[in-house]
Amino acid sequence: MKFLRKIFLAIKHFWLPIILTSATALILAACNPTNFKSAAAQVPQLVSSILSDPKTFNYPLSQESPNVFPLIYEGLITQNPITAKVEPALAESWQISDDKLKIVFTLREGLKWSDGQPLTVDDVVFTYNDIYLNEAIPTDVRDSLRIGESRKLPTVRKVDERRVEFSVPEPFRPFLLSTGSPILPSHILQKSVKTKDQNGSPTFLTKWGVDTPPDQIIVNGPYKIERYDTSQRVVFRRNPHYWRKDVQGNSQPYIERVIWEIVESTDTSLLQFRSGGLDTVGVSPDYFSLLKVQEKQGNFNIYNGGPTSATSFVWFNLNKGKRNGKALVDPVKSRWFNNGQFRQAIAYAIDRQTMINNTFRGLGVAQNSPISVQSPYYLSPKEGLKVYDYNVQKAKDLLLKAGFKYNNNQLVDSQGNRVRFSLLTNAGNKIREAMGSQIKQDLSKIGIQVDFTPLAWNTFTDKVSNSLDWEASLMGLTGGLEPNDGANVWASEGGLHMFNQKPQAGQKPIQGWEVAPWEAEIGNLYIQAARELDEAKVKAIYAQTQQITQENLPFIYLVNPYSLSAVRNRFEGIKFSALGGAFWNIEQIKIKD
Repeated sequence: MKFLRKIFLAIKHFWLPIILTSATALILAACNPTNFKSAAAQVPQLVSSILSDPKTFNYPLSQESPNVFPLIYEGLITQNPITAKVEPALAESWQISDDKLKIVFTLREGLKWSDGQPLTVDDVVFTYNDIYLNEAIPTDVRDSLRIGESRKLPTVRKVDERRVEFSVPEPFRPFLLSTGSPILPSHILQKSVKTKDQNGSPTFLTKWGVDTPPDQIIVNGPYKIERYDTSQRVVFRRNPHYWRKDVQGNSQPYIERVIWEIVESTDTSLLQFRSGGLDTVGVSPDYFSLLKVQEKQGNFNIYNGGPTSATSFVWFNLNKGKRNGKALVDPVKSRWFNNGQFRQAIAYAIDRQTMINNTFRGLGVAQNSPISVQSPYYLSPKEGLKVYDYNVQKAKDLLLKAGFKYNNNQLVDSQGNRVRFSLLTNAGNKIREAMGSQIKQDLSKIGIQVDFTPLAWNTFTDKVSNSLDWEASLMGLTGGLEPNDGANVWASEGGLHMFNQKPQAGQKPIQGWEVAPWEAEIGNLYIQAARELDEAKVKAIYAQTQQITQENLPFIYLVNPYSLSAVRNRFEGIKFSALGGAFWNIEQIKIKD
């Protein structure tokens, strides 16, 4: 459905184009960062750009995207973004019991960690039992593993030296896909899980921060972290102990080094690409026409995967709770935000078609559902999904019906309070900033004053997911084929239930937190869909969830852009997809001679 693990962009095991907005062969000087691009011996490499520094190198605690983990870790299985088939990864095979309550995985022989130590069934058991299923560790992974109304977790046990068994209390249709989360090294992390700090929390919660020396971060994926220079770059080196080999027996991946340049502006990334510095860049709509005429001259190709699996939306802080006796949201504004007619009026007042035409240059479609258009469970407007086409008069009528009034064209509530709120987003993303500016203008037409404020990424994410000190936000989540990947968005206690966030482990408690009936119903329907094995019934259940979300609008969906990336023609083996981007199969990609 990954600032948050699923935010911006794709299935958690895939790379969207923004994750590898990469660069041409930059040259590494071995020791001196200031000479990083000096003339040294070249190696096959891919250099990518990201908008901000990584927040953590600890996968279970990560809630951001892009992140480093698709490069450095693998799970038992993966899902092919083109065929949608589940494929073996660390597990070479699996067997599902007739009653659908057990899956036994068989690991590949000879697996190793990047430090050369054996990767065994014990690592799998440790990863799940000691980390993902450990209530003392706040991780979104656990939400995707909860089963049924009881929210019970699976049990994981070692069968023998190569086999591990997962058991669930009831049939759970998406469970196989849920086993794709990275396996972590018990010989490195076990002590930190068992050791408590002065607050009684596992020291694991402070393990593998971005200040950790890279050689201490032990991984099992195609690459390992070689170095991290704050506000400059992250450098990955091929993991010599990675298990994949081609049919000729050659070790993969073929590309020796991947570099992520930290470039805090998409304009700067575009300049670097056009000047020949970058191999690939995620093509935003405002860049498309400029780059399209330069394809031949620049020796690159623009790939178009159709609508992305991402969502973009405005949402309000519906949390009615208090911290230390103080309301998280001004009670006056909270009454507005929690009024369904108010949210519907906002939806009608946003001119999405103009947003598509102007901001997205026609390279996108209106979005109406939290479920990706590629998913078989997506409900289209033609199938009866409620939509909010631009209609200022209907927006005003709804506001008047909800008890609001107009005073000299300014909207006020029934107590005479001027309707004004702040709208936050992350700074540095021109498209999102343009969307926010248009929303500010659109809502002024119905008498609402919007204070649009782009913030630095870490500041923004802290407000939305930790302090909960915000009123409205503009953001996006990533999606995939299986809606249950987003279960932690819709479960009322889920880690990504952003519009009415319950405090997570380690955060300050909230008094008076409430869950609306429609909110609880969506969570219950997701449980039913995961339990149901009849595909027609699954589709009907998810259709119902989409109807409820569009009626109640916890998220006011905006535009689904096309998945566009420009990639230099020096790469061989690109299989572009909206779900996976250009480099989802990085281990198979070669640089042409």
